[in-house]
Amino acid sequence: MPLLQFATTLSLSPAEREAFVAFVTDRYTEEMETSAGHVAVTIAEHEPSAMAIGRSVEGPLLFVDAEIREGRPFEYKRAFALAVMERAVETLGVPKPNCKVVFTEHAGEDMMGIDRVGGDWDGA
Repeated sequence: MPLLQFATTLSLSPAEREAFVAFVTDRYTEEMETSAGHVAVTIAEHEPSAMAIGRSVEGPLLFVDAEIREGRPFEYKRAFALAVMERAVETLGVPKPNCKVVFTEHAGEDMMGIDRVGGDWDGA
């Protein structure tokens, strides 16, 4: 179960959140070669004083903490990160320097739902 956590200084409408979550889920399944049923996405909106990045410019911030199962190639992760950041720039107005994605990889067995424990990713 990937957990894709977004922190932002944006104030999004429910429709904007739903559209962004749908895009993120779709891109994750496509770039990471998986199904959508277990992709978890959160969006936390913060006051501008609650977030900072040293190289930011004027405008909203968007950070992504992507907790994923280990094993995916760098190219998969980079393609997903770029797609999400480009979408934030194009549709949400986040300046490019204000986007950041961090991947944290976990063994499959560290990713659990009530009905299952994840396995290793094999690329099949």
